Amino acid sequence: MSRNTEKVFNCEKELTLSIIGGKWKMIIMWHLGKEGTKRFSQLKALIPDITQRMLTTQLRELEEDGIVDRVVYPVVPPKVEYSLTTRGQSLIPILDLMYEWGKEYIAESGQAVTIRNVPEAK
Repeated sequence: MSRNTEKVFNCEKELTLSIIGGKWKMIIMWHLGKEGTKRFSQLKALIPDITQRMLTTQLRELEEDGIVDRVVYPVVPPKVEYSLTTRGQSLIPILDLMYEWGKEYIAESGQAVTIRNVPEAK
């Protein structure tokens, strides 16, 4: 973790969860990993329930932790693109396993669960 304050963790799993945990980070990583480089507005469209402030915060934290790369182009109007770093790409197999686990859980648990489809990025 590259955030300025030193943090103490009980184990590596706790460290990992602190980097990728939360409601939005894995969803952001999933879209960047599966669909490639995106601009802020494209990510916002793919994750309609996230606020602009929260998306900004989550992207900044993922960037600070070396998971997401942010490229600013020197044009007017400003153009910023986000993509996964090599370290971020290494998390995609884990996210794939979590996705499959979730599908199996829904099928086997008998719980009523609704999975919303989100719009395609443009």
